[in-house]
Amino acid sequence: MAIAAAARFHGAELDRADIRLAEHEVPSPAALSAWAQTGGLWAKGVRLGWKQLVALDLKAPLVLLLNDGSAVLVMAADRKRNVILLRHSRLGPQDPPMVVDEKTLAQAWSGEAVMMRTKRSSSAEDAPFSLGWVANLVWQERRSMRDVLLASLVLSILTVLPPLVVSTVIDEVVTYQSLSTLVLISLLIGIAMLSETMLGFARRQLILVVGARVDAKLNLHVFQRILGLPMDYFERNQAGMIWANTGIQLAKIREFLTGKLLTTMLDLMTLVVLLPILFYLQPLLSLIVLLCAGAITGIMVAFMKPMSRRVKRYIEAETAKSSVMVETLHGIRTVKSLALEPQQRERWDARIAEATKAKIEAGRLANLPQALITPIESFMQRGVLLLGAYLALTDGGAVAVGGLVAFMMLSARVAAPLAGLARLMESIEEVRTATALAASVLNQRPETADPAGGVRPRLQGAITFRNVGYSYPGATAPALDRVGFGIAPGTVLGIVGRSGSGKSTLTRLLQGITRDYQGHVSIDGIDLRDINLSHLRRNLGVVLQENFLFRGTIRENILAGRPGLTLSDAVRAAQLAGAAEFIERLPNGYETMVEEGSPNLSGGQRQRLAIARALVHDPRILILDEATSALDPESEALVNANLAQMAQGRTTVIVSHRLSSLTGCDAILVLDQGRIVDLAPHGELVRRCPVYQQLWHQQNRHMIESPVSA
Repeated sequence: MAIAAAARFHGAELDRADIRLAEHEVPSPAALSAWAQTGGLWAKGVRLGWKQLVALDLKAPLVLLLNDGSAVLVMAADRKRNVILLRHSRLGPQDPPMVVDEKTLAQAWSGEAVMMRTKRSSSAEDAPFSLGWVANLVWQERRSMRDVLLASLVLSILTVLPPLVVSTVIDEVVTYQSLSTLVLISLLIGIAMLSETMLGFARRQLILVVGARVDAKLNLHVFQRILGLPMDYFERNQAGMIWANTGIQLAKIREFLTGKLLTTMLDLMTLVVLLPILFYLQPLLSLIVLLCAGAITGIMVAFMKPMSRRVKRYIEAETAKSSVMVETLHGIRTVKSLALEPQQRERWDARIAEATKAKIEAGRLANLPQALITPIESFMQRGVLLLGAYLALTDGGAVAVGGLVAFMMLSARVAAPLAGLARLMESIEEVRTATALAASVLNQRPETADPAGGVRPRLQGAITFRNVGYSYPGATAPALDRVGFGIAPGTVLGIVGRSGSGKSTLTRLLQGITRDYQGHVSIDGIDLRDINLSHLRRNLGVVLQENFLFRGTIRENILAGRPGLTLSDAVRAAQLAGAAEFIERLPNGYETMVEEGSPNLSGGQRQRLAIARALVHDPRILILDEATSALDPESEALVNANLAQMAQGRTTVIVSHRLSSLTGCDAILVLDQGRIVDLAPHGELVRRCPVYQQLWHQQNRHMIESPVSA
């Protein structure tokens, strides 16, 4: 493919499994760009004309997407001859490129292309999350923001017109009975009203678009960062806390930047236009208005720090409340089955009480500056009018009535932005708290520093552990202690041991979930930490004791978004997992909907679907971690009967506490307190391994003990 060939020019290898396409779907420029980005490249879908194409100074191949769904590489452009040099991706470097002119290319190409280059060393996407980072996201919409500011500037100028018109009507039209002046003023007012309406509509539309774009970019980036967090982070933190600290707080940040902050900044533009006019009309009154606004600002600044502490306490209480709700919804089956409603209601009531108390405390503190600000605002609106009237009476007519009315109309427009700027400081503290909470999640160390990095070998399945040790944070004893063994490709390995012996930890290391271990884990002689994490996991099929099924059809759950796979692949995997029989008995077969939480399937059916999902992409390594422990005897027998067929051609690792299901394994690894006790087939372990003998006798005592004779 041309995209892969262009990526190789930049030293990147793209994996076909990284591109998400439906069957027979022609990839769009956006999909191809996203695919290139998984390889660590910068890529962008563009639309070019012939003149732009021949004018390009190409330092790397450009990919043209042809109308028939294929693609070619532009190797060079010759502006003098008005031609370009094309090469098909299937041609080798020794094959000469084709010389193509505008007319020939126009028959096969409509303008779509993909530009690619290596990423710069410092990427904004990888920068720590902060308020400045979000502000930079808003700054990327500066073209639209420029139009918004331009519209705001014109609107600010237009706001000056009505008060001046009123002043003219009072001082000129009414005083001198000038009808012609009135007609002219009416015409100007009509034009101004129409212009203000149209500009106001355009400005609101632009603000809406900017807000929607920022919101979309923010949500996409945040979700990507959350997906990049390591598994142990989700195991240590509640889902409700993660959601409250990201989704809820990010909504506040975005609303502040594209809402209150933007509106206040636009209102300040009005202030810049109006203040010179106010000082021209009434310097003394204008100074009084500014002093009042300064007093309001001082009051708000004085209460900023205490308010920040109260707001943070309230947000934390709301987060704890959300955690209880999310946890209850996730565990509603357990709550119902164990009649835990009173206990959950008690927890919810306690969290509601804490949140309500924190909200009242924050509200009471916020009420104090408002009580101090209200009389100052009232004086700005009414007291200045009385003072102006006094000046008009005592200044011998130096202050015109029309000018005073115009000043009051304009000063009302000035007071609101100044008061809004003061309140903005209070909002900034709240947003800073929200940013800190969001950063506590998003700035966690990702699972891998470079998702596109690492080698992507064609795995065969040889697994080697050399002197591997690992301890969970806070644990006093290691989960794995100097573990070392090796198995050849195609081996079926069983892993047994008492609870806490390190069985599941070993499989977590194989999946790359835990990478900060000591020693070396390798597949086919390649260190596991050198393999691209996504590539590794695509070559693994993993079935756990408890598996999650997504809301959707059975076919969608088995295929699980694997590109290029069809219904026939789902049927084959279901047959291997022993699930085909019950699926075909369902009314809609493979199109049967799996509801949220899969209540319409039994535990055995869910587990067999999970096994089918793990097998559908033909993984080189299959990991079954207590995969049959939750199955009923009939389902377990069916899965075990198909195990030899499942394991054919791949390395299989089976963790199980039921030793009877492991007797057919090529080798069984016995663990005890994180150390290897023995590694041998079942028959040898029964003869020589005390730990295995004890486990075997415990599970098969009824078969070993002789019946008592009558």
